[in-house]
Amino acid sequence: MGFNCGIVGLPNVGKSTLFNALTATAAAQAANYPFCTIEPNVGRVSVPDPRLDQLAALAGSAKIIPTQLEFVDIAGLVRGASKGEGLGNQFLGHIRSVDAIIHVLRCFAGGDVTHVEGSVDPVRDADTVETELMLADLDSVEKRLPNLQKRAKQNDADAKALAPVLEKVQAALAAGQPARTVWPTLNDEEKKIFATQQLITAKPVLYVANMNDGEVAAGNDLSKRVEEKARAEGAPVVRVAAAIEAEVAQLSPDEQQEFLSSLGLAEPGLNKIIRAGYGLLQLLTFFTVGPKEARAWTVHKGATAPQAAGVIHTDFERGFIRAETIAYDDYVALGGEAGARDGGKLRQEGKEYIVRDGDVLHFKFNV
Repeated sequence: MGFNCGIVGLPNVGKSTLFNALTATAAAQAANYPFCTIEPNVGRVSVPDPRLDQLAALAGSAKIIPTQLEFVDIAGLVRGASKGEGLGNQFLGHIRSVDAIIHVLRCFAGGDVTHVEGSVDPVRDADTVETELMLADLDSVEKRLPNLQKRAKQNDADAKALAPVLEKVQAALAAGQPARTVWPTLNDEEKKIFATQQLITAKPVLYVANMNDGEVAAGNDLSKRVEEKARAEGAPVVRVAAAIEAEVAQLSPDEQQEFLSSLGLAEPGLNKIIRAGYGLLQLLTFFTVGPKEARAWTVHKGATAPQAAGVIHTDFERGFIRAETIAYDDYVALGGEAGARDGGKLRQEGKEYIVRDGDVLHFKFNV
């Protein structure tokens, strides 16, 4: 199961530098000129989770396999992108294919890096990109609606269901509101329809304030403006110094910790971005643990035990019988599976069980 986050923003705000840091490679070219990134770069990164190491130690697992997220470095958008300016709709299409958006905003002044707008204003930059994404969605919806409305009048069942949803989306976009603001107004059936439409501004957003390294811990006036905007939208925000993070990613764990401590930071900002991206997608982790390997798996919140089994193998879901389940805290407190079983903390769960974050699962199935 793949989940991906698209890294977007204006040109020269640090998107590719951040991508390089996240993936600990030089896969994405980083340079001081607009449209440096043309084709989107893709990289997979492990989600940091100390629980997995703890489980592996208790079980004596020979191998540790973390869960992963995919990051996509998408070319910089500019004012007028929805009308083809810059590299235009080519890259709006790339954004449509991701599950969530990481919006990088420049929150450092000075330096030699050219800003495409000629001055540093992260809230203006955020509004510029969001406007282009809304205009792209509005154009898409307005092209589709007339035919849908015509078919709805002719009693086409699919059109009758979809047209009212897109009419609500059109109204929101025309009023300068992203498509995601429509979600709370929809009923359950409408939400199912809405979720299939690949609207760019329906995707959840994480703001990343890219700063100078000496300002990350406390923030600065620019990052505080971004945080205020994020709070108003109910969106998360993470402060990082992308250039420094790219250097830190190349160090050994001990060297990383020493360097971060000198900056007053407890962990790389990248870890916060990865975890925030994971949370943005409404994901949770369950574990399978044994002598051969300890492995983390990803499912959406609300997934049932058979659906979680299906992440491992479709046969597991099709032939699901039950899931032997131990909560992470119980597994650790009782010293592993045997202790949890003896302590009455190993549960037998059926098809209706909703998986909880941190569950250690063993599936019984028959195909």
